[in-house]
Amino acid sequence: MAPRVLISDALSPAAVQIFKDRGIEVDFQPNLGKDKDKLAEVVGNFDGLAIRSATKVSPKILEKAKNLKVIGRAGIGVDNVDIPAATGKGVIVMNTPFGNSITTAEHAISLMLALARQIPEADTSTRAGKWEKNKFMGVEIFGKTLGVIGCGNIGSIVADRGVGLKMKVVAYDPFLSPERAVDLGVEKVELDELLRRADFITLHTPLTDKTKNIIDAAALKKTKKGVRIVNCARGGLVDEAALAEALKSGHVAGAAFDVFVEEPATANPLFGLPNVVCTPHLGASTSEAQENVALQIAEQMADYLLRGAISNAVNFPSITAEEAPRLKPFIALAEKLGSFAGQLTETGISKVQIAYEGAVAQMKTKALTSAAIAGILRPMLQDINVVSAPIVAKERGIVIEEVTREAAGDYESLITVTVTTETQTRAVSGTVFADGRPRIVNIKGIRMDAEFGPSMVYITNLDKPGFIGKFSSTLGEAGINIATFHVGREAPGGNAVALIEIDGELPDNVLAKVRALPQVQQAKPLKF
Repeated sequence: MAPRVLISDALSPAAVQIFKDRGIEVDFQPNLGKDKDKLAEVVGNFDGLAIRSATKVSPKILEKAKNLKVIGRAGIGVDNVDIPAATGKGVIVMNTPFGNSITTAEHAISLMLALARQIPEADTSTRAGKWEKNKFMGVEIFGKTLGVIGCGNIGSIVADRGVGLKMKVVAYDPFLSPERAVDLGVEKVELDELLRRADFITLHTPLTDKTKNIIDAAALKKTKKGVRIVNCARGGLVDEAALAEALKSGHVAGAAFDVFVEEPATANPLFGLPNVVCTPHLGASTSEAQENVALQIAEQMADYLLRGAISNAVNFPSITAEEAPRLKPFIALAEKLGSFAGQLTETGISKVQIAYEGAVAQMKTKALTSAAIAGILRPMLQDINVVSAPIVAKERGIVIEEVTREAAGDYESLITVTVTTETQTRAVSGTVFADGRPRIVNIKGIRMDAEFGPSMVYITNLDKPGFIGKFSSTLGEAGINIATFHVGREAPGGNAVALIEIDGELPDNVLAKVRALPQVQQAKPLKF
């Protein structure tokens, strides 16, 4: 059955066609995002939801989205999506961080130039028939210091344009490497130094707990008198009331804002003040940018729904279309190894270690780890997948540890899942052979070679004559067919394990007979 995608905001017809060309059913309802109740009513019928900024994806919407696998935001900001709730429901959330970068950067530069020369006020005055040439005395930007807060995709473009305009550019970004700063031609500084030196300050950082009101009253006092501030990133990065007071006092010479704490902004402390330029969130509003982000999100969502490729997800590691086929059997292996351990776990889990050895250690191990954790937790929690598993494990205080090693001994690749509980530590290892099928190759240090079957029985026993015959007879008498039988042992007469695939279920009364057999220490039915 073809995947189904709902588009609840206005999106380019070309984007709609991308879905259709890829064989995905599309329901295009560009005004649906404004009707929360109607959206909640229908969203459960779809695998994907494509949105812009009008649709608000709340926990209530997600609760109804029983089949939803991916939300695609055509644009950068995902403020309108409850990311923790989506992650908890196992829904991938994608955005398009590059589609409107140039457009937004150009808008920031445009606002800076308009602010420097008081163009909006001068335009209004001139249209009114006035000729107030001396009133609108501007400043040059040549040789001035531009302070860029946040030097990611958009900030780095703004910095590059600032260098091109012959400005001195200083940047504050904890994640900006010294090498990248040199490549951009900027000086990396701490925030206080940027505030002290900058003639113009432009913000290009997400809105987080750490960046909220990064420019507040205290920060404004550290700026030089006559500074001008531009915000085309997110409302809430600047304390608007504090900025309004700094503008009134003359300490700040001007401000240009495209984003506001409350949008649509019909009232704001900055409105009506002289030398303030305001635009209605136009940062991404060019025909090129709108088309780019729409096409990009359609391609990303289609790639995920059809091929398992994950691009620009904000709550899961990216997996390219080229990586997906190679990674897929190892994701299945990791999940099944986790499921094996999870089905045998009956007490609280304190720690999970996943070791990657050989070629698999070079793959996207975070995706594999998520699959393993999902496998471990699903027997206990049921409604969980690779997206929600890490956050659920964290909520339960389970320590997750990844280990990578270059060599894998006898195997090209080896994954070992070790689960530590209140009473014991259990390890199981597996690999993927050339046929692409996941296999268990080691249980509790005992070597074996077994494929996973839909219905299996795991047995630990003493390696004594007669066990296999008595077990087989017990199942035969109950009319249960054995599909495969795999055994391994520590040493002759010592501890042994058996992993048996059977056709159909193992009834409780038959399981009780198996557990009563001589030498059997443990018998557990498993499902994969």
